[in-house]
Amino acid sequence: MANKTTQTEASVEEFIDTIDHERKREEARELLALFERVTGERPNLWGPSIIGFGEYHYEYDSGREGDWMRTGFSPRKAKHSLYLMGGYCDEAEAERRKEKLDRLGKWSRGKSCLYINKLDDVDMDVLEEIVADDWATMNALYPPG
Repeated sequence: MANKTTQTEASVEEFIDTIDHERKREEARELLALFERVTGERPNLWGPSIIGFGEYHYEYDSGREGDWMRTGFSPRKAKHSLYLMGGYCDEAEAERRKEKLDRLGKWSRGKSCLYINKLDDVDMDVLEEIVADDWATMNALYPPG
């Protein structure tokens, strides 16, 4: 069984332009710049609303496999969802991240996502450190190529 959300050919900029709330649009552009700076990758839209950077192939012991972005974000209506796969795929990265999360500011977390209501709630330098560490972990676990 593969992941249902796949990379599309849709324009990331056009997607951002459709975000209703002006501040959420501005924050999406801030996150886009941060992720582009850290990853050095061009963004792609995954499904209708996730902005992803890079790609990797995964295969679980259960036999489930698929392709997914190495990192990315979605400017959701209530909160920004940041997809930080390194902390999900690697327990050591998850442990190292704890200290940075203590310095980040106001956030919540799911299994592989970091949720931020608004960017003013967090220290953007610490967020950039987290994204950079996560990107490095994913590239070590799943070498690009």
